[in-house]
Amino acid sequence: MSTTTASLTIAEMREFASFTAAEQRYIRRGLDIGLGRQDAFKLWARDASENAAIRSQYVAYQELKVLRDSVPAESGFDAIESFIGKLTRVAAFDLAQERLDGFSAFRFLYERLLGPDVRPWLPSAFCAAAALPQIRPTRRKLLLQSLSEAAATAPGWSDARPSFFPEFIEKEAA
Repeated sequence: MSTTTASLTIAEMREFASFTAAEQRYIRRGLDIGLGRQDAFKLWARDASENAAIRSQYVAYQELKVLRDSVPAESGFDAIESFIGKLTRVAAFDLAQERLDGFSAFRFLYERLLGPDVRPWLPSAFCAAAALPQIRPTRRKLLLQSLSEAAATAPGWSDARPSFFPEFIEKEAA
């Protein structure tokens, strides 16, 4: 591992550590579902309502493979409608779960679910999803205010692949 890669990984770990416990849990669960890493029902479901939420998340995340394969070029307008529509629908599902409290946690999750090429599209998908009437008005305000001007107006995006993919950590019995 190069020094640059190690530094990037540490920065990603620090960013993940800055998220709330609920955000961390949702990101790890989302990665297990979206990347097919683990059986999320066995690992994450603590009760019937979480079981139902996981089932819904599996259904919503069916779009991820199509999205990974169809990220449009930044410079053209071809395929934007299909891509941003699907991305917004999946993002709206995640935001409606009320486990991601802001753009940073959303971006962290989606960079890992879809890869670095999706970065330029994340602010618009986040804003579109957060502004939908399915999101409670007070929640909508919180989410939209979490998007910094710098993130919304970034002149360029890194193409570096994320290197830290947080996983479930089993608590040891005392």
